This record gives sequence, C-alpha cells and structure tokens, in this order.
Amino acid sequence: MEHAVDVRGLTKVYEGKVRALDGVDLRVDAGKVFAVLGPNGAGKTTLIRILTTQLKPTSGAASVFGLDVVRDGAKIRRLVGYVPQEMSVWTDISGYENLLVYAKIYNVPSPKKRVIEDVLGKMGLSDVGNQLVKTYSGGMIRRLEIACTLLTKPRILFLDEPTIGLDPSARKAVWEELASIREEHGSTIFFNTHYMDEADLYSDEIAIINGGKIVKLGTTAELKRSVGGEVIMLGIESNSVKQDTLNEIRKLNSVNDVIINNSGLTVITKDAESLLPDVVEVLREEGISVTNASITKPTLDDVFQKYAGIRLESGGRISDVTQTRRMIKRG
Repeated sequence: MEHAVDVRGLTKVYEGKVRALDGVDLRVDAGKVFAVLGPNGAGKTTLIRILTTQLKPTSGAASVFGLDVVRDGAKIRRLVGYVPQEMSVWTDISGYENLLVYAKIYNVPSPKKRVIEDVLGKMGLSDVGNQLVKTYSGGMIRRLEIACTLLTKPRILFLDEPTIGLDPSARKAVWEELASIREEHGSTIFFNTHYMDEADLYSDEIAIINGGKIVKLGTTAELKRSVGGEVIMLGIESNSVKQDTLNEIRKLNSVNDVIINNSGLTVITKDAESLLPDVVEVLREEGISVTNASITKPTLDDVFQKYAGIRLESGGRISDVTQTRRMIKRG
C-alpha cells in the first residue's frame, strides 16, 4: 500500500536547546485516518508543521506521498490541505468571500463560484455562506476553515487540533463532515489531538507521542490489548505509596502491571474480581485506606498512562459520536 506519510528518525531542535522531536518514526497508509495523540508540548504541532513544509527538520527524513519535505516543498503544498490550531479565516467578511480569497491564493481555476458553492455544500454551510463569519458558531468556523482547504481537492488533510474548544455537538458535526470527505474522495486524514475520545473513535491508527518521542503505535484495539486484561482503579487516602508496597502487589497472582498517580492506584490484571480483595489487603497491611474501587476494561486513557506515564482528559462524550465512528471507519 502507498504511504501517504513516511517519517524516519525525525528530529527538531529549537535554538540548539529545546528538542521538540526526538527520533520520530512512523508511516501512514494512503486513505487512512491517523491520529497523533499527546499532551500540549509533546511535539504534535512541530511534526505537522514539518510535514506541511512550514519547518525544516534538524535531522532525519520525512516524505509525503514519496516527496521529500525539504527538497520537494512546492510539490507537497499542491497535494495537502492544512488547518492550524489558530483561526485562519477573516471574521469581518462572509464565508463565501473567505473562500473566494483562498481560491485566488490557491489559483483555483474558473468557474470559482461553482467550486466555492460545492465546498460550502460539502461542509454544510450553504445556507450561511453569505453571512459574516463573526456571526458563525465555533463549529461553523472550523467547518469553513476545512472548506478552504478543500478548494484544491487535497490528497491529504493535516488538521492540528481540529475540534479544540468546541462543544460535543459541534465536534460531532465537524467529524461527520470529515467522514463524508473521506468516503467521497478517499482522502488521507492526519490529525493531532489531546482529546482521548477523538483519537479512540475516529482513527484507523494512533501514535502516542510524549516528550518528542513516539512511545506507542497501533490501532485502538491493538493498543488496548497491549495493556492486557482488566483494570482495577483504587482511590486511596494517601498518594505516598512506597515502592515496597507496589512490589508486593506485583507479586500477587495475575498482576500484569501496577501504576500509581495523583488519582490513585491502577492495577492491570487478568482476573480483576478475584484479585481486588488481595490488593486491598496489601494496602490495609501498609496502613493505606481505600476510598473507592472500580473494575473496567482497558481504555485508551489506560494505554496512555502506561506508555506516557500521565493521564489525559478525554474532553468529550463518547456516546455522542459512536455513529460517526462507524461512518469514518467504513471501507
């Protein structure tokens, strides 16, 4: 299968000090939806800016559809669409006028009106195309920004935090439109996010990044299986659990891993129901009181905690977007 993105040993150092990317390796197949999941400052935006030829890497190599990001920048820019985190449209003119400006910038051939009306329709903005953008909701503005990138029919869309700051219904609407674009044109979608549910539900594959490194890569199912078994979550009165106590828990039968953080204690096991009393007893013998306990299957949050050592806020309600997941993962 053709690779839309191929990155090998990619490093970016700012001012000789800050290592934003540290030997990143990843490949993205054409036509896939690929998520880069990580906290703020993990290197997500730096990666996407290198792939869209806005920044040059310090070392390593990166290509988009076989074109080198350093040598073939002009050719790559004709293939990609890019939506940054920051607002990229003018609010004191209409949506149609914004698209007309971008059509001229991109040298979209005439008849421009037909092309603009087409992308407005694709993003569900036909009824508000002649209204000032300052009257749009946050979700409508984001859809207009995506519409601007569609003027050139890009083979790959790069989206940097595509739904940041939007409410769940607006996020759902944006992803429904992206699902439609992918199905109609077979476009590759490469997006950065720190929303756990967004990566979980919409992507074919996820790269977890932290500290400029890819710490784990795979499909949602593969990542969750890598954690193993079931998850016991324990709230404890004190987070000063000694290493000896953690080691005692690890010695119990069927324990795969033990993780301590500010929110409590997480135990990965093959048999949570049988193990729970033994874990509580170990903590009791150490004088540590358990305030609450729950048993769940591994989530992407558990995966992130295991490989990146921190937790992320999901930022959305998974139940709101299950249907869109089916749409965007079809084919």
